[in-house]
Amino acid sequence: MKLSIGGHVLSALREKKPLVALETALVTHGLPRPLNLETAVQLEEIVTQSGAVPCTIGVLNGEIIMGLNKSQLDALAMEENPLKLGVRELPVAVAQKRSGGTTVAATAHLAHRYGIGVFATGGIGGVHRGGENTFDISGDLPVLARTPVTVVASGAKAILDLPLTLEYLETAGITVGGYQTNTLPAFYSAASPYPLNLSFDSVEQVAQTAMSRDELGLQAAILLCNPVPGDSEIPWDELMAMIVNVDREIREEGVVGQDVTPQMLRRLFTLSDGRTLQANLALLKENARLGAEIAQTLISIRGKEHG
Repeated sequence: MKLSIGGHVLSALREKKPLVALETALVTHGLPRPLNLETAVQLEEIVTQSGAVPCTIGVLNGEIIMGLNKSQLDALAMEENPLKLGVRELPVAVAQKRSGGTTVAATAHLAHRYGIGVFATGGIGGVHRGGENTFDISGDLPVLARTPVTVVASGAKAILDLPLTLEYLETAGITVGGYQTNTLPAFYSAASPYPLNLSFDSVEQVAQTAMSRDELGLQAAILLCNPVPGDSEIPWDELMAMIVNVDREIREEGVVGQDVTPQMLRRLFTLSDGRTLQANLALLKENARLGAEIAQTLISIRGKEHG
C-alpha cells in the first residue's frame, strides 16, 4: 500500500503539535468548482491561524495521503471521476489506483490510525428518512462507534431522520454533546426540537472528556455538535418546510438509493436561494476553528500532566 504523510504532518506528530484532520469528500462531491478548492484551502488556513496543524486527507491514484499539499489538493479538486470514499471503498481505491475524497467515516478511520485525535467536518451522516424500514443508515455511524476520535460537526445532515440518528448514536455508545447548546444542531439550523443529554461549556471540558475516554479504553468517538453561526442559519421551521416539500417531490419522481441525497441538496439550494450553501460554508469554517482549539487544549493538558 502506498502511503504518504506530508512533511508538516510528520513534523507535528514528532514534535507533539496539535493536529486537526480534514476530509475531502466536500472537495470531490460536496461543493462546486472552484468553491471546493477555495474552501479546502480556507479551512487549512483557519486551522493554522487558530494554532494547530491541518491534515487534509485524500487518495490520489491509489496513494493515501495524510496532509495533501496544494498541488495534490488541486489535482483532487479537478479529478473528473473521483470516488466518494467510505471505509468500504478505501481498499478498492488503493488496489485500483483510483482517486477520491474521504467521507467522515474514512477520514476518522485514517486520522485515528495515524495518530490524529481531532477531526473537523461539516455534518455527519445518519439514519435516513424511512430508515426503520429500509435500514438506510450511513456508514459514518458504525465507524464512529469503533473509532476513538473527537469529531467536531454541526450535528447530522438536516435531511436525515434526526431522532433515529440520535437513537443509533446512543445505542452505539458514541458520546454526543452540544457545544454551548442543549439541543441538537440540524446542520443548516442552529437548533432543533431534539434535546441533548450532554453539553460542553468549554474546550477544556471537551479535551478532558476525550482524555478520560482514552484512559478508560473506550473505542467510540466523541461527537461535539457545534451550531452553525446564527447569522448564517436557516431557522428550523423554515428549513423543515423546505425539506418536506423536496422530500415529497423526490418520492413522487421515484428517486431512490444514493441519488436521493444529492438530489435533495441541489433542490434545497435552489429553494433556499443559495442560503443552504452559505450556511454550509459558515459551519465548516467555525468547526475548523473549534477543532483547532480542542487539539491545542489536548496538547496543553497532556504536557502539564507529563511535565
